[in-house]
Amino acid sequence: MSQVDVFINAERIAARVAELGTQIRADYGDVPILCIGVLKGSIVFMSDLMRAIPGDVRCGFLGVSSYAGTESTGIVRITHDLKQPIEGQHVLVVEDIVDTGLTLEFLLKTLTVRNPASVRVASLLDKPARRVVDVPVDYIGFPIEDRFVVGYGLDLDEKFR
Repeated sequence: MSQVDVFINAERIAARVAELGTQIRADYGDVPILCIGVLKGSIVFMSDLMRAIPGDVRCGFLGVSSYAGTESTGIVRITHDLKQPIEGQHVLVVEDIVDTGLTLEFLLKTLTVRNPASVRVASLLDKPARRVVDVPVDYIGFPIEDRFVVGYGLDLDEKFR
């Protein structure tokens, strides 16, 4: 990958993130929201999304790994766990991209046993053509076709974030 073309420009991303922030706050009402970013890809999207959600928004991070190069291995492992309990909290999992759904399925099972008040999912990108398991994605920035993308936090072996 020697050249990277712009797929979704910064203005479109910023406008969509603002819309998502408004929608999320409307759906949650006045309750505090705990955004859990999935490291490392979600960090740019999550920081912008948190600023776009009015009211009480907190953050935590989970690290998971399931990729080797451009392909998902299908095996998900936790590389960094949450530092705080989530019991009774309204959790918003923030992902950079959902493709096969295997990582998200693993995360939702892992978080649900920790007894949050609710769990919803926001993803910058959704790639439904690659879905292997059916997972809920409550807030989608952009649905995309089956192509490998980088930038705005998404990488290729730690490059092009």
